[in-house]
Amino acid sequence: MKKYLIFPYLFLLFALISCHKEIKAEKGGIDLISNVYFDASKGLNKMQNFHISRLNYQNDSIIELVPDLEFPEMTTASYFIKDSVFYDLNNNTSSVLSELQKKQKPTSVYAKTLGAVFTKIPLLNYRNRRKLSDTVLFEKNYKRFEINSPWNYTRYYIYPTDTILPYSLYKEVGKDYHGRIERIDSYDKKKDIFVTLQLIPRKNWDDTAKEIFEFNHFVKNRKSE
Repeated sequence: MKKYLIFPYLFLLFALISCHKEIKAEKGGIDLISNVYFDASKGLNKMQNFHISRLNYQNDSIIELVPDLEFPEMTTASYFIKDSVFYDLNNNTSSVLSELQKKQKPTSVYAKTLGAVFTKIPLLNYRNRRKLSDTVLFEKNYKRFEINSPWNYTRYYIYPTDTILPYSLYKEVGKDYHGRIERIDSYDKKKDIFVTLQLIPRKNWDDTAKEIFEFNHFVKNRKSE
């Protein structure tokens, strides 16, 4: 009788796994922030904060604003990112994105040197990782693992979620852990530098990105009339 009962259970389990779907986030923003601690073994007093990038997205379209490292309230560069290419907005909030794509030659995101880094290079020594116990940071539960080498020690924090953002750190890790990396703590043993990198999702756009998205929505609707 037990054999007959187990088959429906396995079928149900397979059906639940088959129905599992990842959800793509439609609208929002992502901040990339890094804290760098110098002479870390002597304490964490010598610290510098960097706001690396402000990513604003609508479906698969991204407006990236790159803050000045010394004056974060100022924008050094701005880009329109679509799929795996980007276009320079030159800080122009009145850019018609469809026209920009026609006039400007696209550049691969993997060649971008400012702001958020896009890379195809797999995580170094990922196979040699060691699982750590789960933890709670800022009222969120995280899975963790570490990678230790003679020159570096790094911890990775993965937030389990079905929601997929248009930008992520090391996608292969996200797939393995069914979530996304939201924090990386790394210690350079030779230089005695401790670095934290945080990926912070948010619901709202920056004002500049909001102006660009809404202006292009207006232009698109006007053309369709």
